[in-house]
Formats: sequence, C-alpha cells, structure tokens
Amino acid sequence: QVHLVESGGGLVDAGESLRLSCRVSGINFRLHPMNWYRQTPGMQRELVAGISSDSVANYVDSVKDRFTISRDNVRAAVYLQMNSLRPNDTATYYCNTHYKGNQVWGRGTQVTVSS
Repeated sequence: QVHLVESGGGLVDAGESLRLSCRVSGINFRLHPMNWYRQTPGMQRELVAGISSDSVANYVDSVKDRFTISRDNVRAAVYLQMNSLRPNDTATYYCNTHYKGNQVWGRGTQVTVSS
C-alpha cells in the first residue's frame, strides 16, 4: 500500500520560511513524479510544484522564485522549501503522486502565514 506522510507545516510571519517534507513508502519512489498541491476552504486543490523522476521541476507562477521542490531518492522523500511566505500562501499542503492509474494523496500539513 502506498503511503505519503507530510510534515513541516506551521504558523509563521510573512516573509519567513518553512520546509515541508513528504515521506513515501509502498512504491519504487525513484520512478515516480511527485507533486505538492495546496487547498484553502471552499477552493479547489491547486498544483503548486511538481518534480519529475529525473528531478525536472515546475511551479505555478505565484510561487516561482520563492518555492523550491526537491527529491531524495535514497530517503524516498520530496521537499518543498518555501521562502518569503505571504498570507495568501496559507493553505493545507498535500503531497501527491500517481500509482497504477490512481492519484495518491497524503493527509496534508497546514501552513498559516500571519501578516
């Protein structure tokens, strides 16, 4: 069974940084692209960043130059370094991948940015 477990969320002031982690088990991690999504109440889940199996990264425009996604194939983990955080980055952040045609999600970690 595939498990994704996020950690690293918290409450920070605007301008500060957080590093989210997602530990993955149950798949051959190095073969799978990984994504970070975020969601606020009443809104659709938004793709924030993705990283391919060969570590090519892409970002939504609103986080370019502030967020960095990375992966560690030895530890089977994906990270999201978030700098210069803004109040509108406040959301629950979810780790995501695909496995056998299905989307797999973690339970999420809450990020709250205070102004």
